[in-house]
Amino acid sequence: MKYTPSDFNQGLCQFLDASPTPYHAVASLQTLLEDKGFEQLHEADSWGQLNAGHYFVIREASIIAFTLTGDDLSNTGIRMVGAHTDSPCLKVKPKPEKVQQSLFQLGVEVYGGALLNPWFDRDLSLAGRVSYEDPQGQIAQVIIDFKDPIATIPSLAIHLDREANQNRSINPQLHLPPILAQMDDGDKLDFRALLEQQCRQQHPEINIGRVLDYEMCFYDTQKAAVMGLSADFITSARLDNLLSCYVGLQSLLAADNTRSALLVCNDHEEVGSQSVSGAQGTFLQAVLQRLVDGNEAYQRMVEQSLMISADNAHAIHPNYADKHDAEHGPLLNKGPVIKTNANQRYATSSQTSALFRQLCEQNDVPVQDFVVRTDMACGSTIGPITSSHIGVKTIDIGLPTFAMHSIRELAGSQDAVMLHKVLTAYFNQK
Repeated sequence: MKYTPSDFNQGLCQFLDASPTPYHAVASLQTLLEDKGFEQLHEADSWGQLNAGHYFVIREASIIAFTLTGDDLSNTGIRMVGAHTDSPCLKVKPKPEKVQQSLFQLGVEVYGGALLNPWFDRDLSLAGRVSYEDPQGQIAQVIIDFKDPIATIPSLAIHLDREANQNRSINPQLHLPPILAQMDDGDKLDFRALLEQQCRQQHPEINIGRVLDYEMCFYDTQKAAVMGLSADFITSARLDNLLSCYVGLQSLLAADNTRSALLVCNDHEEVGSQSVSGAQGTFLQAVLQRLVDGNEAYQRMVEQSLMISADNAHAIHPNYADKHDAEHGPLLNKGPVIKTNANQRYATSSQTSALFRQLCEQNDVPVQDFVVRTDMACGSTIGPITSSHIGVKTIDIGLPTFAMHSIRELAGSQDAVMLHKVLTAYFNQK
């Protein structure tokens, strides 16, 4: 199926709005997969010898979807794309309730390397996963989303901080607790009781008892949008890295199924990936090992496989062009970016970059390069982690983005369709 940028971005915006947390992102991906006939597998079940077909597996807030052709993977390998489901945010603490100056607030932790200034003066809501006890004493989980704007973090007025525009500092402990309500003397609010009420409203079909625990995140309620005088840009929360998750999935769904292909979207990339569902965990390796018979077949499969790690790249900012190496400043709407780092913060090698560059040329898609300034530190991705853990040849690529890790990011409205075209061809390539 051929997409115009308008068609593709409409679906992307819907996906972004439906995915305020990694748990919701996985649920959104699951819905899209099931609509296309993918069958869910469970790690606790015996899979046996899987037939040619379409499958997916979920572990926590990570998901792996794959298509098998019936060919011997030890001879053909498998084409893989990796992305991540998490984004920097404010997570609610276990004992969060605060009442100060008759205002009800919730204590928060900063998740990941968040750009904190843009979190002020936004209409915030809450979403996440809740663990509850049912009437039989069993523990189960549901995901919820308040959806309505229920909180805000007001800025301090300029009159009380005359240096705010020159030297504003944020103490996360003191300055970030959002305000949710005004309280009368003697009033008390229990956050778990509030979650219990919300769970019952959103899941009336479930007999929900008391809430035991939760993973709840604040998020901006402003919807994703295509904007600009000529609709050149797409703006949203969580473009890093739900943009890559969506493009990867649509490419897997559009593939012609002549070659075995896989998409992995891991949680916890923003905090180092060291978790049961992160790229440093066993999820991808455990799934791959179940697709072939024995260690030798597994090693042969990996050697003939390739991984594209897709994570957003830093576009050159017109107001801060000096923050880039002049020859390696990606532009919006000029195609995907090959990310390279001599110190292996990206997994790209000359071999894998040559393959991707050729693939882009064959599909009439422009390709760009990013290398961080030599005098600046370089971030990283799941690419080097997956490459070293699995032993698979890997390239790091991404789409140019402004305001990465802000509560609202900006990307080009044409780039996602270009990457979709390349990744679909990659999944089809013999």
